[in-house]
Amino acid sequence: MNFPAELKYTKDHEWVRKEGRSAYVGITAFAQQELGDIVYVDINTVGKEVSQEEVFGTVEAVKTVSDLFMPVSGKIVEFNKKLDTNPELVNSDPYGDGWMVKLDVADPVQFESLMSAAEYKTQIGV
Repeated sequence: MNFPAELKYTKDHEWVRKEGRSAYVGITAFAQQELGDIVYVDINTVGKEVSQEEVFGTVEAVKTVSDLFMPVSGKIVEFNKKLDTNPELVNSDPYGDGWMVKLDVADPVQFESLMSAAEYKTQIGV
């Protein structure tokens, strides 16, 4: 299972990639594997300020629906439109084309509270 070192991770299995004052958020390879085939991604928070650890949407798999939790506070500025017609990208490319939202980061210091890839692997027992 792949956990890119340049990303930060949450206990709730989201990842975040910082790019300047912006960041991209998705779910980890572990999360998508646990959920199974993703059939729908529901994000209704575009344009809204979302606090760290607040729910920003849901992901629906064949057998379950799971909340998505924001890794860092910020304003969601974009939803990955590819997921409207190809939600399975979350399964096939969770760290690339399967990203979910882009946000303007409110407090970059919050990245320090997130896990490294090594810490995340330890948490999930890999």
